[in-house]
Amino acid sequence: MKKIVSCIAVMTVLMSFQAVPKKQVSKPKTAAAVPAPAKAIMDRGKLVYLQQCLACHQVDGGGVPHLNAPLDAATQVVNNNKERLIRIVLKGMTESVELDGEYYSNKMAPHSDLTDQQVSDVLTYVRNSWSNKASAVTPAEVKAVRAKLK
Repeated sequence: MKKIVSCIAVMTVLMSFQAVPKKQVSKPKTAAAVPAPAKAIMDRGKLVYLQQCLACHQVDGGGVPHLNAPLDAATQVVNNNKERLIRIVLKGMTESVELDGEYYSNKMAPHSDLTDQQVSDVLTYVRNSWSNKASAVTPAEVKAVRAKLK
């Protein structure tokens, strides 16, 4: 019960940062339209997001200013470097990161316990939620990156 109460308290504090308006970033134009991922993938990805990512990256993907990077409208989330995103999910991140002109310094825990399918689903969800529209991440791509990390 204490764990649940402390989680709710942390989420409440983090959500209070939502009053800060998000920096509007122009997204790069893509030549071809990206096909929408299947509903089942988005549903599974949303579930992983709610369980693993929500507390830091917030319900709207806006992150927490100067602490947790936003996922919505972030060029590094929607660009074609899927391997970098997969590495971040699997290995976490300990260094300060610059994202679209802002710096974020909170550490991200590794999520190597997630299956290839879960990582694929959550990254596909993030890359296609809010204002993001990008290609899906496949379980095969996650498996290939995971193999390189061993």
